[in-house]
Amino acid sequence: MLERLILALALTVPATVFAQTGKPAAPAPTPPATKPTIEASSPEHPRVLLRTSMGDVTVELFPDRAPKTVANFLQYVRDGFYDGTTFHRVIKGYLIQGGIFTRDLTQKRTRAPIASEADNGLSNLRGTIAAARGADANSATAQFFVNVVDNPRLDYVSNQSGLTWGFAVFGKVVAGMEVVDKIQDLPTAPQGPFAGDVPRPLVVIEKAELLAQASAAPAPEAKPAAGKKR
Repeated sequence: MLERLILALALTVPATVFAQTGKPAAPAPTPPATKPTIEASSPEHPRVLLRTSMGDVTVELFPDRAPKTVANFLQYVRDGFYDGTTFHRVIKGYLIQGGIFTRDLTQKRTRAPIASEADNGLSNLRGTIAAARGADANSATAQFFVNVVDNPRLDYVSNQSGLTWGFAVFGKVVAGMEVVDKIQDLPTAPQGPFAGDVPRPLVVIEKAELLAQASAAPAPEAKPAAGKKR
């Protein structure tokens, strides 16, 4: 059920948030079968390299489709916030999630939450990166997850509730998906504040850095037209 998936992602929200209603929320309607197309690579799409203890992963971001989410993510990158954080939640055949807990599974302090951009037309397809959040659609901070399969149930359906808002896709993995797959294949167990899904060994994001954009090749210099021979 979609409700279980959201509970699996809501790491910073107290359980009481989900227990305040008198009955379980109805599952969200199934999104349309047609999946929005992910944009092709573009010079306007910044790339971030995640150097992890399992290998390097490069993600391309879509500021044209999720400007607030991308700006938020890039600010955390520039601040060095992700350095030393972990992929603390791994669910094989679903997703890997990280960006806020340290090696000892201590939660880092974040900036204020941002408004959800889940209604940007992008789908939670395999390899996409999306903003994790709690029950409130507008509660995303530093956490993110990578979809290891197509997860259309995590897409925006309506603004009716947190269950139907979905999760904002703001980029995709363009290199290192084999590393993501290695991470999802790790055994998991309870550890620290988590009842399960913590990978063994814990996967550390050693460094997150914004990659320099390749400059566009200069246009060839125009040559004067050859004059007619007399």
